Amino acid sequence: VIMGGAKALVRTMKARGAKTLLVSGGFTRFTGPVADEIGFDANVANVLEIADGALLGTVTTPIVDAARKRTELEAAIAGGIDRALTLAVGDGANDIPMIQGAGLGVAYHAKPVTRAAAAAEIVHGDLSVLLYAQGIPSAEWAE
Repeated sequence: VIMGGAKALVRTMKARGAKTLLVSGGFTRFTGPVADEIGFDANVANVLEIADGALLGTVTTPIVDAARKRTELEAAIAGGIDRALTLAVGDGANDIPMIQGAGLGVAYHAKPVTRAAAAAEIVHGDLSVLLYAQGIPSAEWAE
């Protein structure tokens, strides 16, 4: 299930020149199709190892954990994105380093520890709230 407002947020920000990246502690088997449907530029998630058409029960390294999420943010910044213009959204404790490293870190319907670490939070509504917060009215959202 796609999070409410995700398509509008990602597509509108991309239309305005943003680079978008989905970083998840989940698995590429699931995040890949979701990232494609929403319209992310890229996605980073754990890769299940498969041999002879069967799951091996292992994951390739590096594992996407809290440190890796922050590393992906830092790599984007090193690639020429101004930290002040970065936005990171997450809901769990493993998102905290990434949220704290972004220009604006947002806790999305998050656990209390994540909410405490973020500069902003979404408690009501969906991800489209972040478009309104940027002053982008719904009439200007990308479909």
